[in-house]
Amino acid sequence: MMHGRMRHIAETEEEKAQNTGKVVWRLVKYLAPYKKYVLAAFILVLVNAAAQGLGPMLIGRAVDGAISQGDKAGLLNTVLALLGVYTVGMLTMRFQIYIMSTTGQKVLADLRDEVFKKLQSLHLQYLEGSQAGDLISRLSNDIDALNNFFSQSLAQMIGSTFALIGIMVAMLSLDWRLGLTALVVIPIAFYVTKLFSNLSRHAFRKTRTTIGDVSAEMEEQVSGVKVAQAFNRTQRNVGEFAKRNAANRDANVSANAVTSAFAPAMEVLSTLDLALVSAYGGFLAISGAISIGTVVAFIQYVQNFFRPIQTVAQMWTVAQSAFAAAERVFVLLDMEIELDDGSETMSAIEGRIRFEDVSFAYDADVSVLDTVSLDAMPGETIALVGPTGAGKTTIVGLLARFYDVNAGKITIDGQDLRDVTQHSLRSQMGTVTQDPFLFSGSVMDNIRYGRLDATDEEVVEAAKAANAHDFIQKMNEGYQTEVGERGGLLSQGQRQLIAIARALLADPRILILDEATASIDTRTEKLIQEALDRLLEGRTSFVIAHRLSTVRNADQTLVLENGKIVERGKHDELLEKDGLYAELYHRQFYTPPDEMPLAA
Repeated sequence: MMHGRMRHIAETEEEKAQNTGKVVWRLVKYLAPYKKYVLAAFILVLVNAAAQGLGPMLIGRAVDGAISQGDKAGLLNTVLALLGVYTVGMLTMRFQIYIMSTTGQKVLADLRDEVFKKLQSLHLQYLEGSQAGDLISRLSNDIDALNNFFSQSLAQMIGSTFALIGIMVAMLSLDWRLGLTALVVIPIAFYVTKLFSNLSRHAFRKTRTTIGDVSAEMEEQVSGVKVAQAFNRTQRNVGEFAKRNAANRDANVSANAVTSAFAPAMEVLSTLDLALVSAYGGFLAISGAISIGTVVAFIQYVQNFFRPIQTVAQMWTVAQSAFAAAERVFVLLDMEIELDDGSETMSAIEGRIRFEDVSFAYDADVSVLDTVSLDAMPGETIALVGPTGAGKTTIVGLLARFYDVNAGKITIDGQDLRDVTQHSLRSQMGTVTQDPFLFSGSVMDNIRYGRLDATDEEVVEAAKAANAHDFIQKMNEGYQTEVGERGGLLSQGQRQLIAIARALLADPRILILDEATASIDTRTEKLIQEALDRLLEGRTSFVIAHRLSTVRNADQTLVLENGKIVERGKHDELLEKDGLYAELYHRQFYTPPDEMPLAA
């Protein structure tokens, strides 16, 4: 099922990635909030372009005027003017690059915030079907590629483009015949640029995809290194990572092979253009149609003309990599959030929950829940039991509105969940999962995670209620002890106790326990169960349990199989029915005679 979803997501993103015609324009739109900076940079670009066009013209006049006539004073004035022009050009280029680089960093910060916000709001079905490493790669590697573009390439490419325009205008103004001769290679240059653009875009799109694969593989293998070592799979994993890394290496080599051929192609065109202008200019000078100074100026213009193109060629690798990265970022940003938030604010929940003929499927062809109906009254504890894959976790996922039902409806206190805002719903719910997730920070921070305004005293009381206070007090820094990434510095049982304390502090009206005591030893489990029996009073709770001993006192026990509720009732009633519940119970607590240990 998961592979099918991932394959569908990959195909959808590849399809979207092909439509890249508006990528550059979309990047430009991010500059809108900083239009003052962009305007200042644009003015500097125009001044620099004028300096690029004026320099060769002054050299030509020096040859025709001062040098040919032996005017030393005139030559000195021209040299000083030329020095001033090039100084202005250098300074405007310097500040233009600084302004655009600074603006680019502001844009990247905005874009990074937007991507992270999108990741936090995406539908769980998309996130569960995606590789975490690839998503992180978009936030880090792809944004870094854009960073290189904004920091190094954008300003130089814009400046070079306008310098090119300034030189073209200057050449046509000085002599239209030589100007047109110099521009005869422009159509060829545009064709070559378009050809390399298409080739490099495809190549760099592959590099962004493969670096995402590398990140995903690295994230997965680092997270699972303990399992890999336990099963002696480290060498095999190293080999698999090497394959993905080699694919990324080959993709980058191919991309660089394409872009590295662009600069030599421009060099050939530059040499050809210089030869044409020198030959035709020499012919016109011999015939007396133009002066020697004009020919000298045009030779300088042609050399300056291809310098911006060569600069663009040098920046092309960074630019194409950035455009391919931008495609991947925009595909993520354009991903539709499938859950439409409701418009009503859910008032204080009493806890009356109803599922009315609810059906749900993650994939269209695989049903997970089939016309499920149930009622839970305020304060009741509902136990969900059944074989793996029966639909227990899906029921609580729908209740928290991580997904929307395909058919039927779910109401709390008579309100359809699809009509209320997700924030007002989830702020009144608490969840403790079988695999508790703690965030980097202190024990105090993690318990307070669901209720930031809680006092230290309230945090301690919640920890005491969850029987976590004693072991916390024994830690080096007590409640200020750092838990490490994912709570890695704590034992599984300690993480579970803190997660329970976190849920209790939030004081939810509806509590979801997904095998919350599965990782706790028997002694601690009894203490937690006693605390939960007291603290769940007055709350509606759903308890997913594989260990049936933990649900003896549930007000209702719902037995699921193949997405349907096949039995319901209290513990003793279900045992008397001698159905699936009784079968599951006896499997856990009855040892057949042939499996009894032999007497000593």
